[in-house]
Formats: sequence, structure tokens, C-alpha cells
Amino acid sequence: MKLYVGTKKGLFVVDNARIGAPHFLGDPVSMVLPDRGGTLYAALNLGHFGVKLHRSADGGKSWEEVAAPEYPPQPEGSQDKTPWKLVQLWALESDGKHLWAGTIPGGLFTSSDRGASWQLVRGLWDRPERAEWSGGGYDQPGIHSIAVDPRDTRRITVAISTGGAWQSRDGGESWSVSAQGMYAEYMPPEKRFDQNSQDVHRLVQCAARPDVMWAQHHNGVFRSTDGARSWQEVTAIKPSKFGFAVAVHPQNPELAWFVPAVKDECRVPVDAKLVVARTRDGGKTFDVLRKGLPQEHAYDLVYRHCLDVDESGERLAFGSTTGGLWFSEDQGDSWRCLSTQLPPIHCVRFG
Repeated sequence: MKLYVGTKKGLFVVDNARIGAPHFLGDPVSMVLPDRGGTLYAALNLGHFGVKLHRSADGGKSWEEVAAPEYPPQPEGSQDKTPWKLVQLWALESDGKHLWAGTIPGGLFTSSDRGASWQLVRGLWDRPERAEWSGGGYDQPGIHSIAVDPRDTRRITVAISTGGAWQSRDGGESWSVSAQGMYAEYMPPEKRFDQNSQDVHRLVQCAARPDVMWAQHHNGVFRSTDGARSWQEVTAIKPSKFGFAVAVHPQNPELAWFVPAVKDECRVPVDAKLVVARTRDGGKTFDVLRKGLPQEHAYDLVYRHCLDVDESGERLAFGSTTGGLWFSEDQGDSWRCLSTQLPPIHCVRFG
């Protein structure tokens, strides 16, 4: 079992529960992708020096820098208030033939040559609704979730903070908003159900049943069983409906995990007790999992990419803003702490 952990100060590889020497020590790693073909990608956010993308064909023994997504020049006279400049690479996914990258300020890119070059998906970027998107924690909107249907890789669903969920059924040529049923408590009444105003914190798709999707929203948990055509709120989650992370079992669409927290400004575990919420019945009921997790003075926040489940559906891992990293081999019934001393964790992914 290998686990890739991107942090504020480097990329760490966990092999059989042992943490190895860091890669890119001192550099913020915003996203990592172990590709199906064996290639490993790491996105670095170097601030003044920009966004960099590296790939490795030998498990991280050596790295080469490849192209980062690049926005075209903004048209002269454009009224677009969003800068056409890459701020962060916030999502990386592969469908076996293409790489997909979600970015701040809200653009989706694709590559067919393993990151050597990238193309902006203009079908989404040029939608007039993009003018209404806003930042959800960042100054600019961002695409953080990309779900590619394994049955048909032309069907792509993305989630945006803040801009709802959008779906393409033709490989990115055309898009439609797909957040029907979500609501936004933070909007005025007339905009509460506006699909383009929904702050989806994270969206995931069941690999074996791709029509089933789960979304951790800013003010609740939502589930779709019809491929994002409609969403239903899950009200049974406890101890809180707020959070960022969600993972779904790769074979069982009824089984999903969340890491609840207190909203809005506080953003710490409820009662300073770190827990994972798990449902086995599609959200009708939830277990609150505590074994092995700190139950006092815990102020760990778990970002949206910091909870992952492996291909077996048995092993889970999550990391926190305080550098804690936990691992489970029994679907979350019990947890083992692998470290409390890592830099703040940005993303966690199984290889």
C-alpha cells in the first residue's frame, strides 16, 4: 500500500505505514495524481514563481518538469473581472487517455500527452454563467472536483467553489449546470436554489455505479442517483452537516465517509473531538467513528482532498491542517495515527 501526501512543505510517500523522505521539500504541493499507467504527477504552488507541474515514471525516484496549464491572453476590451492567469492547480484526474486539471480561477484543462501540453476547455470557460461564479475561500472561483464516467469518458462532471456542479456529455464541448436540488443558506431567498450559486466543497463518484454521486456542500450533504441530474439532501449526518471532505466506496454506492466540522468562521471538529461520519445505507443513518482519533483538544480541519479510500474499499486515510495523518484498514471502524508532525496537509491519495 502506497499513500501520497501533499503538504505545505513537500510531498511524502507512505509505504506500508512508513513515511519516507520528502520530495520537493519546502515547496507547497497542492495536488498529486498516481496515474493508472504508473506515472506520478505533483503540482507545486510556488507563489511568486508560479505553478509548476512535475511527473515521475519511476515512483518518485526521479522527476521531470512538464508544462503547467496556461491561460490564453485575455481579449482586449473584455469585461471579465476574473484574471486569465493560473493561480493554483486544484484538481488532477486521468481517464486513461487524457489528464484533466481543475484550476483557480475556474478553468478546466485537458492534456492528451501526459502533461507535455494543455488545452483550456473553452466550452466551459466561455459559458456566460461563469461571470457569476465567486471565490469560496479563495479570491477567485476554482474547479476542485473532476469525475469522469468510466463507462463513457466523454461524460465529465465538475464541481466549483463557488459555481455549482456542471456536466458535459460530449468530452467537454458543451456543458450544463447540474446542481438541481441543492440550496445555499448563505444566499438571499430569491437565489437560494440558484444552481450556479451553490458552493460544492467536494464531489465524488462511485466507480462501479457512476450514476451515484456524493457532494459535501457548504451547508449540507447531497446525493444524486441519476448522474447529477438531481440532488437530494442527506439530513441524517452527524455531528455536523458542515465539512469539506467526502469519499465513496468504489463498489458500494451506499457507503460513504465524511469528516464533519463546525462552520463558518470556526472550522474545527465539533466539541474538539475528531471523528469520521460513515453511512452504509445511502445516507439514511450514520455511524460516528472515533476509535484511534483524538477526542480532546483536537483542532484539525480536513481539507476537501485530504480523505481517500483505496480500490478495495477497506483502507482509508486522511490528513489535517495540523499535520496529523491517520490510516484505517477496516473501513473506518478504527484508526491508526501515522504522524502528528507533518506540515499542513493539502491532499491525500492512494497509489
